[in-house]
Amino acid sequence: MAAKLKKGDKVVVLTGKDKGKEGEISSVNPAAGKAVVDGLNVSIRHVRQSQTTQGGRVPQAMPIDLSNLALLDSKGKATRVGFRMEDGKKVRFAKTTGETV
Repeated sequence: MAAKLKKGDKVVVLTGKDKGKEGEISSVNPAAGKAVVDGLNVSIRHVRQSQTTQGGRVPQAMPIDLSNLALLDSKGKATRVGFRMEDGKKVRFAKTTGETV
């Protein structure tokens, strides 16, 4: 299946504790169907101290299911993603405005 959301896309969270918040995708795991969004779905991880790191309680962004994310169009609204051919290449486009992503 083609990737509707990719690294670097601006997205909004549709459901969950961070509903309505916006962020940028920092990584995507297509096999698990999840993405990590900077600053969202943050949980505290306890890290053991080592010779190189301090250790302690470290906030870390956890993965969010792709079905709970929507792409932001140029107007800042949530939109679905479609695919079409332009000049022999398959491109993504926002369903609300029709602009290529």
